[in-house]
Amino acid sequence: MTKMRAAVLEEFGKPLVVQEVDLADPKPGEVLVRLVACGVCHTDMYTASGADPSGYAPAVLGHEGAGVVEKIGEGVKDVAVGDHVVTLFSPQCRECVHCLSPKTNLCMAIRAEQNLGHLPDGTVRLSRDGEPIRHFMGTSTFAEYTVMPEIALAKVPHEAPLDRAALFACGLSTGMGAAMFTAKVEAGSTVVVYGAGMVGLGAVAGARLQGAERIICVDLSEDRLELARGQGATDTWIGGDGTVEKVLEETGGFGADYTFEATGNVNVMRQAVESARMGWGLCTVTGVAGKGETLDVVPRYLITGRRVAGSSFGGVKGRDQVPQLVQLYLDGKLDVDPFISHRIKLEDVNHGFELMHHQDGIRSVIEF
Repeated sequence: MTKMRAAVLEEFGKPLVVQEVDLADPKPGEVLVRLVACGVCHTDMYTASGADPSGYAPAVLGHEGAGVVEKIGEGVKDVAVGDHVVTLFSPQCRECVHCLSPKTNLCMAIRAEQNLGHLPDGTVRLSRDGEPIRHFMGTSTFAEYTVMPEIALAKVPHEAPLDRAALFACGLSTGMGAAMFTAKVEAGSTVVVYGAGMVGLGAVAGARLQGAERIICVDLSEDRLELARGQGATDTWIGGDGTVEKVLEETGGFGADYTFEATGNVNVMRQAVESARMGWGLCTVTGVAGKGETLDVVPRYLITGRRVAGSSFGGVKGRDQVPQLVQLYLDGKLDVDPFISHRIKLEDVNHGFELMHHQDGIRSVIEF
């Protein structure tokens, strides 16, 4: 049993409470990880607010983590003590029907247990005074340590700084993967990315790496658009009601080959659909809409050949492909440093939420 500090969601709509909790040792197939860094992601804030219909409390939040393996359970084969790892809310067992298919990254091994806040055997490793505390997204990385299944850890090179590697646990991989693995952007194409947060900037970078000729990024913040230019955007626009018409004007009336929505705003989602190219345009939706919201699409946009795809974790098969994305950073093909806007301590996690709410920077990273 390990005693550690963790940020616990006690009640929806209330600040997280940093306190001492207990973490049981890893069982067979599980790994104890000492967290070194963890990004503060919108999904954490979304759940803490109570807007997530699948949320639960009490729970230790956090899912964008990176750290060092401290202990392994029986039967663990692919990671060893001392390995550097990125936590995966989207695991990869490499055995289920989805892992064996190139069409999806949605591993079926532990999804039901994750949704209940449990680990694969249906129990938890977190507790407080003997009372169980549930895990968040199977990760719970707003803590000094976490216990996770081996199939939910991606081993990364030791030379990758863990504060940067943590961003690949969610936001950055989601955006890059949406362009590279879900949409499979083709060289020479025209791309429009709606939203220049962590995911949108990742989509810009992914489109550039795929060889897109023109990458238009749309956002309401000039500061964020400047970051988009740094990731390869050829055009940056302040968004508004006339964005769809402007895309059509700039593309001979046809629309963009690929559009990406990374805001979670259903009105922007509709713009992304409507600005996709007639005939074969693909709109990839990565944003998470609010509870009860729906996407209103006029059917003729689909009848005339536009397609709409959802993308969870960018279609990334985590154990295999997160290390590949991290290697792009190590090879100098991706600049990750500008994404880290604030470095905070665990006790400042609620301030991290405030910074995000005010759109102050791209990512606050907790350093342990």
